Amino acid sequence: MSNSKDVYVLAIESSCDDTSAAVLKNDKVLSNIIASQKVHEKYGGVVPELASRAHQQHIVPVIQQAIESAGISKKQLSAIAFTKGPGLMGALLVGSSFAKSLSLALKIPLIEVNHMQAHLLVHFIDEDHLSKPKFPFLGITISGGHTQIVEVKDYFEMKVIGETLDDAIGEAFDKCGKMFQLPYPAGPHIDKLADKGNEKKFEFAKPNVKGLDFSFSGLKTSVLYFLQKQTRDNPNFIEENLNDLCASFQAKVVDILISKIEKAVKQTGIKQIAIGGGVSANSGIRSALKAKEVSKKWETFVPKFEYCTDNAAMIGIVGYYKFLNKDFTELTAKSNARYRF
Repeated sequence: MSNSKDVYVLAIESSCDDTSAAVLKNDKVLSNIIASQKVHEKYGGVVPELASRAHQQHIVPVIQQAIESAGISKKQLSAIAFTKGPGLMGALLVGSSFAKSLSLALKIPLIEVNHMQAHLLVHFIDEDHLSKPKFPFLGITISGGHTQIVEVKDYFEMKVIGETLDDAIGEAFDKCGKMFQLPYPAGPHIDKLADKGNEKKFEFAKPNVKGLDFSFSGLKTSVLYFLQKQTRDNPNFIEENLNDLCASFQAKVVDILISKIEKAVKQTGIKQIAIGGGVSANSGIRSALKAKEVSKKWETFVPKFEYCTDNAAMIGIVGYYKFLNKDFTELTAKSNARYRF
């Protein structure tokens, strides 16, 4: 049932290689449409110029579908929320330009959103049977471009207390997956194969990084040198040991991540852990977090699979809370590829 106080937010996400639009009624998702770009697979990574072109092709039909699927008209919209950054500049500009134009045409507020904040606030979408974290909590953003530990004190009071010094966790999955001769993106393939392998079969290096920061370049180098040595003796080594390689690599990544979270819990005294970002779909990470609920009495929050990867619903929930705060954006707002909290 609708009333005059209901807030309808159209959200647009275009930070990387997924064009997404969602409509939220207050904190409830009415539609969440995502158009993925397959063009990057043959290049083994996202090509920025191709990404922005694909966004231009997808954005109109995706937004139209989101509004139609939500069962509302454009006139019912209360505001337009869009990703300001971080992300690929060309891709961001497609989303922000469309958002500004539609905001101007409909004479409704424009709301800018930080993509990384959205990955954490996605937990506040109203979903049946899913509880929401209480402030303060530790937000763990794990994706292809970011690895961060964030102390979340409020919807908009967040402090990064640890981050990667080099590769992001998702980048490590993709680069090592390429060494394992797996298709891009490699993360889901590694996760699936790891389930069939022995995680104790091979030992890879665990970087020794002070504080709450991460480094994945040493692990990547460890895998590279190990494979070079083994394939010199046996050219079929990777093919013959693929499941065990994936399991051993994934176990090491999980070990690196969980040990840093343990350190953050000890340092802050906060035992509520909420993860977000594409790598939060990884089953090894999810299982490890659930195990800590028992052994360490943590309370963990894991997003639904559809909210792990880049999506507009997470932009919309931030837009909703910003709308309540009357935190609106000028049409002169500029996209920011390195937008920080």
